[in-house]
Amino acid sequence: MKIAVFDDHQVMSFQAARMIATQIKNKPDSVICLASGETPFLAYHLLSTLLLGEGVDHQQFTLIDLDEWVNIPSQNTGSCSYFLHTTLIGPLKLSLSQFKLFDGIALDLQAECDAMDEFISKRGGIDLMVVGIGMNGHIGFNEPGVSTELYTHVIELDDTTRTVGQKYFAGKTTLGQGITLGLKHLQESNSVLLMASGDRKARIMKATLEGTIDPLVPSTIIRNHSNGLVMLDQKAASLLTPDE
Repeated sequence: MKIAVFDDHQVMSFQAARMIATQIKNKPDSVICLASGETPFLAYHLLSTLLLGEGVDHQQFTLIDLDEWVNIPSQNTGSCSYFLHTTLIGPLKLSLSQFKLFDGIALDLQAECDAMDEFISKRGGIDLMVVGIGMNGHIGFNEPGVSTELYTHVIELDDTTRTVGQKYFAGKTTLGQGITLGLKHLQESNSVLLMASGDRKARIMKATLEGTIDPLVPSTIIRNHSNGLVMLDQKAASLLTPDE
């Protein structure tokens, strides 16, 4: 695992966009898993600009989402599906065959999990997994204490996740469960990019990078990944020791 610290969120976002674009350029049929949320928002907008502006062939890669709120329809502006449609799928005019997103209102959620695992397996696994980090150290909806051996699964959301998650919705929304790729997917991905920015993430990033590797802080698992990269802005890195 490597750590890269940038002056601010904008510079970090550009470098993240460049990394994803390079992955697509070097391997046009890449399978790329993307998180939603505030941190990668700018990076995805810059990514679409890079791909279109540089004429990179982006009609072969496959996009999958990291997670989704259960019982939230894709049309809801707070859904992960809506986020990816508006930031990348729409701007890049990706074909239906190029992406697979979770259906948070599926009647059979286990079947939804199995379908995603099969989809990934048939394509040879994930080439690049882009993730954020929750205030409690979760990656996707892999909450504190979750098994590191799980693939796609449904999970009860931590109280912190339910509370923080309200910011994505227009009004108060009941958030009980999430459907998410598992930490086993992260471990098996060819490469992983974890992004974090802002003062609010400084404490959890210190725990992630300097604390004990522990399922109670799921994000610490990235330190075991031989091709993991953590991108931070100065604020998110502010509590790290100089050596880090």
